[in-house]
Amino acid sequence: MSACSTGPGVRLAVIRGVHTAAWFVIESCVGYLLWAGATGRSDRRAAVAAAVVTGECLVFAGNGFRCPLTALAEAAGAESGSVTDIYLPRWFAHRLPAIHVPLLVLIAVLHRRALRSAHHTGHPRRAR
Repeated sequence: MSACSTGPGVRLAVIRGVHTAAWFVIESCVGYLLWAGATGRSDRRAAVAAAVVTGECLVFAGNGFRCPLTALAEAAGAESGSVTDIYLPRWFAHRLPAIHVPLLVLIAVLHRRALRSAHHTGHPRRAR
């Protein structure tokens, strides 16, 4: 089935599903970074998670603080407005940027503290 023959409802459902899956991956990375920072652990998984979160922030900011999938969802028939392309409660989805800014600051503070501690002791804690 070609993209042109796919109905708008199906396209919108696919866009929402992909965006929801991406959101879940990014949120998992945020959660891991919070845990790793709080426990003072440093490992490759934290670096990968940080790269994922940083990449998402750069894409979001580079698109005028609007998810690029929102335009695709609107083109597929979603009503206009932000975060129309995700399977989350609307009140929560609209507040995601406001929720994440303090979390990102906390992650930075926790990891800076962990890195300073590791630098002073010479022994970074690593997750197993």
